[in-house]
Amino acid sequence: MQYLLLIYASEAEEARMNEAAISAILGEYHEFTQSIIAGGQFKGAERLRPVTTASTVRVRNGKTVITDGPFAETREQLGGYYLVEAKNLDEATAIAARIPSAKMGSIEVRPIWPMS
Repeated sequence: MQYLLLIYASEAEEARMNEAAISAILGEYHEFTQSIIAGGQFKGAERLRPVTTASTVRVRNGKTVITDGPFAETREQLGGYYLVEAKNLDEATAIAARIPSAKMGSIEVRPIWPMS
């Protein structure tokens, strides 16, 4: 079964990190990604640009409204994701716990609902 692991962290806290801390976490992400590739669980992943680059689209009464930024103000923002293959939810949450940002943010684990 496939699971989407949504990575949430505070962009404000990340902005305060020095170069050494940024290099360290990027190294941790590289190691994590290589480990799930080697384990056959990796299906895809991407890092997202900051929420300041986001647009939110709503259609109300047949009219499209586009606003800048995310839908709601929160302490943590969606920063990226991994799409993984896991036997079950227990394995998916174990993989999520190894994502470096789980130490400072949160990882939402969502099963994929296949279209067919």
